[in-house]
Amino acid sequence: MMTLPRGLALSLTGAALLAGCTSAPRNALIPKEVPELRPGMLAGYLPRNVLPDSLALLPPPPAAGTSAHAADDDAYQATVPLRNTPRWKQAAVDADLKFPKAADVFACALDAPIGPETTPHLYTLLRRTLVDAGLSTYGAKDHYKRARPFVVNKAPLCSPSEEATLAKDGSYPSGHAALGWAWALVLTEMAPERANALLARGQAYGQSRVVCGVHWQSDVNQGRLMGAAAVARLHADPVFRAQFDEAAKELAAARAKGLKPAGNCAAEAAALKNG
Repeated sequence: MMTLPRGLALSLTGAALLAGCTSAPRNALIPKEVPELRPGMLAGYLPRNVLPDSLALLPPPPAAGTSAHAADDDAYQATVPLRNTPRWKQAAVDADLKFPKAADVFACALDAPIGPETTPHLYTLLRRTLVDAGLSTYGAKDHYKRARPFVVNKAPLCSPSEEATLAKDGSYPSGHAALGWAWALVLTEMAPERANALLARGQAYGQSRVVCGVHWQSDVNQGRLMGAAAVARLHADPVFRAQFDEAAKELAAARAKGLKPAGNCAAEAAALKNG
């Protein structure tokens, strides 16, 4: 049997004891309370200065007279027949980022409820990643200040109560598309057996912004890129990873109990078939 030198053995024993005393469960990293950026909006996991920089990562939005700009306009015109249809109404639902209602957006695709009582860690995870993904778009938004489709076309939008606010907010890239794609990716990792449904819902969530008349297609496409970039960066954050693990346990427990979404999933699926 190999015998370690006495000094090295004592050193290793001390290190092991110290590790045992200082280590803690990963869930101990999760704060009991999270500060709000404004009423109802929790702070994200990441300081803003470490978020992916949309201004550095994205090209400028399509310039007038280019084929890319024409494609954006064509995509917008293709949604005009959807006004006041179930798809238009679903776009209005998708526009609402207020919780607890916003937590229901992916419940049907996940085939499980998401809420502060049934899945509190998952509920908090969505609230905080919303902010990280959304804020990652603002470097380019604030720099380019692209006018939104409803402003350019003097047309209605699916969420008229937001018209004044959105008219002053840059269109490129889409914050909703970023956070929707971030949610889709995080939930797909958590529930890979629901991958197709979750990713399809994430894609439809971004397209709702085109249907709503508040974003161009290129805004949405580049928003998804920023959502993916935010998720990649979040995986290096220990608090996010700890809360992800707890959320995954909650989801497994909800499934074991046979809990189902409260919303009308058939109506949602039918609406989303139309664009």
